[in-house]
Amino acid sequence: MARPGRPAMPKPDLSPHVESFLDMLTTERGAALNTRQAYWRDLADASLFFRNELNTEIDKTTTDQIKKYLSDLSEKTNTKGTNKGKIAVRTVARRLSALRQFYRYLVSENIREDDPTSTIESPKQGRTLPKTLSESEVTALIKTAGAKGNAESIRLVCLLEMLYATGLRVSELVGLPMSAIDQKGKFLVVAGKSGRERMVPLSTPAHKALESYLNVRKEHIGEDGKAAQEKWVFPSKTSDSGHLTRQRFAQLLKDLAREAKIDESRVSPHVLRHAFATHLLSNGADLRSVQKMLGHADITTTQVYTHILGEDAKKTVEEKHPLSKKSSGK
Repeated sequence: MARPGRPAMPKPDLSPHVESFLDMLTTERGAALNTRQAYWRDLADASLFFRNELNTEIDKTTTDQIKKYLSDLSEKTNTKGTNKGKIAVRTVARRLSALRQFYRYLVSENIREDDPTSTIESPKQGRTLPKTLSESEVTALIKTAGAKGNAESIRLVCLLEMLYATGLRVSELVGLPMSAIDQKGKFLVVAGKSGRERMVPLSTPAHKALESYLNVRKEHIGEDGKAAQEKWVFPSKTSDSGHLTRQRFAQLLKDLAREAKIDESRVSPHVLRHAFATHLLSNGADLRSVQKMLGHADITTTQVYTHILGEDAKKTVEEKHPLSKKSSGK
């Protein structure tokens, strides 16, 4: 299914090597379904170009042909990524990255002798800082969500409190099984990317919100397909998966933002994840701890949040960060 506002991509008959590459991502690297779909979209776009414009298949392309594809993308590039119909520089970089991974796979499987992307440089990207919300804006969202006091309202407060308390990825949050909650309801055991498990503590407000929600959770479970819904923390009567979908939660947040008189374009599940990390760091949390809670494999991914902190907060983070102490000889 195409994303809202995005035309449906024709379903090309992709090279069997693409399909085997995607299978490898899932079986060997533990890639999530969303990751697999993202690679499919990027490789499908490239496949269509090579086939329709250059009369060749993606597994047989040369370096020059790949450069023509990237050049075609670059002509449509919008460096700020704001105009409809334009392609952001980061999209071009991501497409090239997907091609690199694909050709490296072909070489490792002895399907090709060379990697045609090995001499191609990635397009330069400016630093994109994460969007975030102020603490008062998060408070306003939670307060507005709880105003009605019905089952839908109680669920939304729980979703907000848990997301803001844990920094979970939206797919991790809506797909939480009941087994992820420890017996006292104060910790979550989350299976993140590549199957990496991490234990995430719940704040007192999140713990209380979860307790309140569990008292009304049964109202979100339909009679049909009850067994399929029972396993999820946030079941849904209408979704095929049996649990609340990412898309539905995102829409609920947009609606909530309008009610709270906050620009809805600034509010999304991922922005709340950013707010979680930024507010923790600004209040003196250790960068390594935030990395673990976010489930980042590399701490440099977490460090981007320090760039949107004030100077005083940056200094606090640097003083508390163990790598900073080590590098300064402390």
